[in-house]
Amino acid sequence: MRPDRLLQSGPFQGLSRERVATAMGLVSAAAIILLAGPMEAFAAPQVVDSPDYRTFPWMGSRVIMWVTAELHLMFAAFVLAVPMFAVIIEIIGYVSGDKRYDALAYEFTKLLSVSFSFTASLGAMLTFLLVILYPRLTDYLISIFSWTFIPYVALFFLEAIFLYSYYYGWGKFNPKFHIFLGIMLNIVGTGIMFIADAWLTFMNTPAGISETGELVSLSAAFMNPMWMPINIHRIIANVAFGGSVAAAYAAFKFLGAKTQEEKAHYDWMGYIGNFIAIAALLPLPFAGYWLGKEIYGFSQSLGITLMGGTFSWLFIIQAVLIGNLFLAANYYLWVSMERIEGAERFRPMIKYLLITIAACFIVWATPHSLVASVEEARKMGGAHHPVLGVLGVMSAKNTAVNVLILTTFLSFLLYRRGNKEPTVSWAKTGNYAQIGIFAATVIYVVFLGVYGYFVEASVRIGLSVPQVLSVLACMAAVITIDIFMYRGAKITGKIRWGDMPARSQYALFFIALTFAWTMGLMGYVRAGMRQHWHVYGVMEDVSVDAFTPTLGFASNVVSVIVLIFFVFIAVVFWLAGLSSKKPWEPKGPATEEATA
Repeated sequence: MRPDRLLQSGPFQGLSRERVATAMGLVSAAAIILLAGPMEAFAAPQVVDSPDYRTFPWMGSRVIMWVTAELHLMFAAFVLAVPMFAVIIEIIGYVSGDKRYDALAYEFTKLLSVSFSFTASLGAMLTFLLVILYPRLTDYLISIFSWTFIPYVALFFLEAIFLYSYYYGWGKFNPKFHIFLGIMLNIVGTGIMFIADAWLTFMNTPAGISETGELVSLSAAFMNPMWMPINIHRIIANVAFGGSVAAAYAAFKFLGAKTQEEKAHYDWMGYIGNFIAIAALLPLPFAGYWLGKEIYGFSQSLGITLMGGTFSWLFIIQAVLIGNLFLAANYYLWVSMERIEGAERFRPMIKYLLITIAACFIVWATPHSLVASVEEARKMGGAHHPVLGVLGVMSAKNTAVNVLILTTFLSFLLYRRGNKEPTVSWAKTGNYAQIGIFAATVIYVVFLGVYGYFVEASVRIGLSVPQVLSVLACMAAVITIDIFMYRGAKITGKIRWGDMPARSQYALFFIALTFAWTMGLMGYVRAGMRQHWHVYGVMEDVSVDAFTPTLGFASNVVSVIVLIFFVFIAVVFWLAGLSSKKPWEPKGPATEEATA
């Protein structure tokens, strides 16, 4: 049904262009006022008969919306994630009394101020583009979610208050009150994300509306099937992304450091940022499973389009990117072990870890069907390779990713033990128990993967759940044993912070870049699976852009977005570093003499 009819026949009958523009203006004003300070109220727009769509010169309406929305999302993810781990690090510093943690948390927070301004500016631009280029779609979304705009704007103002008081109040308030500000900043930021996610997910899995699209229940529309899975998925993904960008900032500062003390500080910061990113990356595939399950549950057709249709090759690219993430993260850990005295004894194990990761990477990136010529297809007996085709199904890929996660966890465990020797009497038993848990989990995961080839598809999909649970249980059990086993451990060597080769820092850049690329491609899938619908099954896209962009075109657009993001984030890094520079002084005669 066309959106103009929805507005004319629904409970929002008579909704004028003035109310639409005013509501959207409230959202935009929240961002603009923060940047520009008090300004005159927006003038009321004239009532005009606008078209369903307007065109944007040169690059088209869809591409400019795509670029703006993705950049806004990347900065929003960073701004929401950094306070989460910054306040945790600050709490660790407060409880332990170690001032290094307090300094580290402040270093992370320095990146927020300028990033928040970028987020607000891009959010305002996105709102204006929606109103200008897609007025009918905007009308419809406002008719559904108009009452959510008020708390959204209120939370936006609160976020600004908490963010700036948290940043500028560092060292000025009682530590407990300052931590309280950080916690409130996270609560408010999460609330903003939850509201925005309701608007986004409603377009994919609409609920709470009648057959003709009129609002019946705002709560059902808000909490539509994709809403909570994507909330959880985004929280985890944001932390992983934010940690990787913060680690890239540390690498940037490390490479430009002049003293060993600076190098040591930024080496430690890079390690913490990378640890946060990888710790969040490990459970991320599991959140993705839940999201995919809810999409299939809402519409099997939507789920097949997502995983088995046009976008199936994109998931091969995703597998390559995430495989590279795991490879780079493990490489960073292995190089990091070189600065730990005593960790040399684990070096022979690295080649076996590398072989396992490479094998899992290859399995995960193997496509189910191959692009082949007619002659090649005849020789293979179809589009599926007689041998490699076995590795292209979900049973093999689920098994590969679970083993990959366990291998990365093992690398972290070896790093953690680098310069320690357990002193407890049951250390030998503890080691055997850990090895037994690892071995039993791998055997169980592989068994379920092989068993999946002999059961129906519905049963095979369900096997991913015990695979995931067994891996999570393994990691929880092994790390619990490790914590108790290495309590009061003997330190056999020191960690030479700052004694790292430059190639390790390039690995941190690579990880941040790959995270951003993966995020952009997944955004394309999430919007593209709606195909020719603005709101799936409710509001059809009748514009000239009512088709799914090709994978090659989407990859080019996402690459440009990632490039722009890192240009912007380089500005953030540069501005954040200005605070540590000496004040400018004019070059007078005395200075010139001293220089001479």
